[in-house]
Amino acid sequence: MIKRYLFFVYFYIAENTFMELSYAPFYLKFRHPFGVSSNTRKETLSVFVKLSNGEYTGYGEACLPAYLGETESETNRFLDSAGSMLKKVAIPFTGKIPDEINRISEGNNAAKSAIDMALNDLAGKTRAKPYYEMAGIGKSEDTYTSFTIGIGDPEQLEQKIREAAGFHILKIKTGTSDDKALISLIRKFTDKPLYVDVNQGWTDKNKALDMLCWLRDQNVLLAEQPMPKEMKEEMQWLTKRSPLPTIADESVKRLKDLQRLEGSFSGINIKLMKCGGLGEAIKMIAFCRENGLKVMLGCMAESSCGTSAMAQLMGLADYVDLDAPLLYTNDPFAGISYKDGKVCLNDLPGLGVKPTNNFPNNK
Repeated sequence: MIKRYLFFVYFYIAENTFMELSYAPFYLKFRHPFGVSSNTRKETLSVFVKLSNGEYTGYGEACLPAYLGETESETNRFLDSAGSMLKKVAIPFTGKIPDEINRISEGNNAAKSAIDMALNDLAGKTRAKPYYEMAGIGKSEDTYTSFTIGIGDPEQLEQKIREAAGFHILKIKTGTSDDKALISLIRKFTDKPLYVDVNQGWTDKNKALDMLCWLRDQNVLLAEQPMPKEMKEEMQWLTKRSPLPTIADESVKRLKDLQRLEGSFSGINIKLMKCGGLGEAIKMIAFCRENGLKVMLGCMAESSCGTSAMAQLMGLADYVDLDAPLLYTNDPFAGISYKDGKVCLNDLPGLGVKPTNNFPNNK
């Protein structure tokens, strides 16, 4: 099925019109302090993009947590360059424009993804079709997502787990000084299946293997990024022996990184902020299917804008981790919804998103 839309680019929008790009920063506020192995934060910066052809507006998001390594100033410079380029180009257009935007810089994947989202959202609105229909994917059924529990003290963990009562799978941030104690504590509050996300927190392959064997007996289903991305040989050794699927996150951004894994993981977590957009994500999914790798669709902590974009592809995944909008108090978009622990798509055109009263005024 993937080959039917693998080379999908962008759609014809309207004759003799031009695109105007604007953007604005926005701080997404966490309901609870969000702890991972390397840091704890209370908010995440996103830069929201609007792309208009005069009649319709498409929306996109560049989510910029510090560990992504992309700054607001760099993102703004990239968007300024892309906006100047898009102003000069009449629509209809094809994949040529995104190729030119890709060449502005080697990095800035979050900014590229924001433009990719906005282009596809605008295209869908002008054609009155959802992205999944235009791309030939079809609408995914409601799909279970994990719900993320950040690192915290026992009282915080108990409260977070209680608030996640409607979800069937929990994703636990590990990589602490004593992960066995953490999981044992979690098991006092719930017996639900778990994903563990180590965020590169383990550095000894033998201890990592011992931990994975122990986690298997704790109803843990997979382990995400157990070791630092620089430890490729150690990860090859670990994956070969692991009783659980090992899922790459920090080790893979785009397709070229995926092609160099060489057995160091049994699957990958694809995120739009890392890969640069939906087209690249689809290529990565196709590569995984051709090479026997598991596919997780994740998010970097985006609002409903970015998360709804990734949810368009969730029918192609083995695992879905698209809960980020539920972690915030001030989501500036409405898009996907959640019911009985599942992500639910709507039938709106484009990416299926609408700005709420929280949406910032754009530059």
